[in-house]
Amino acid sequence: MKTFVGVVLLAVLPSVAMAAEGLDWAYPSTPKPEPLDNVVLKQMPGSDKRLTQAQIDDPFNPPDWFPGDHPAMPPVVAHGVKPAVRACALCHLPTGAGHPESSGLAGLPAGYIVRQMADFKAGHRKGVRSGNMITFAAAISDEDTRAAADYFAALKHPAWTKVVETDTVPQTFVGPGAMRFATPGGSSEPIGNRIIVVPQDPARASSRDARSGFIDYVPTGAIKRGEALVSTGGGKTVPCGICHGPDLRGLAEIPPLAGRTGIYLVRQLNDMQTGARTGVQVELMKQVVAKLTTDDMVAIAAYLASREP
Repeated sequence: MKTFVGVVLLAVLPSVAMAAEGLDWAYPSTPKPEPLDNVVLKQMPGSDKRLTQAQIDDPFNPPDWFPGDHPAMPPVVAHGVKPAVRACALCHLPTGAGHPESSGLAGLPAGYIVRQMADFKAGHRKGVRSGNMITFAAAISDEDTRAAADYFAALKHPAWTKVVETDTVPQTFVGPGAMRFATPGGSSEPIGNRIIVVPQDPARASSRDARSGFIDYVPTGAIKRGEALVSTGGGKTVPCGICHGPDLRGLAEIPPLAGRTGIYLVRQLNDMQTGARTGVQVELMKQVVAKLTTDDMVAIAAYLASREP
């Protein structure tokens, strides 16, 4: 196994069949919820708190295992606003690192976050994964939106994702919260043209531990191909650094891309291309994404995810 900066390259296996085309893997559906355990107390390494799964998944009081890791959260981030606005920290975590089924907010420009909430409210973001955010955006006040935006903008996005190039991945299933987990037994399957994201520690991820990140499995060779597309456009698009900065960490209200989870980046590129994500700023992206294939989107996302945030 060969290791290089930010990426682990697994040995290439011969004659691996590619999976069928499609992006259903990027839009996992949340399974029907099961009753949450309210008896067994869980504790995360380094934290003195003990909580049941029912407490961990409380939409208006999600866990803050490590309050010393971040500034004081505004009430809307920590607790939401009943009955319609869940705590931002439930999905995006107190550190803003986020989970693959949501997004990382830490380090995004405050104005960009405010604009996205307005776009959700106005119907400009209506992708498969947008349902909850549309509901929250319709109910949240301008003051709470600004408070949450300022809070997350002030945070540094952590090194949250380890990118692994491989021909095969663990067989997985979609669990609570639309998060993907490795199937017990250690079976594997061809990765095909997908990005498969699993927790580095399933138990800690299920407990919303903001110190435990994820693994982005990407196709072998995707990072190098993505680097070419990001850097030069490859004759299909324009270099990302023109708008997102030479280090891909954003410019003014243009969001950073480096170190963001690959599956989320694929969803955004596809949503812009298909019209599920629109709005004034997205108009600038229409020509950028117009000629991209699924292969291109996966490669671009793999490279961006492998960069230091």
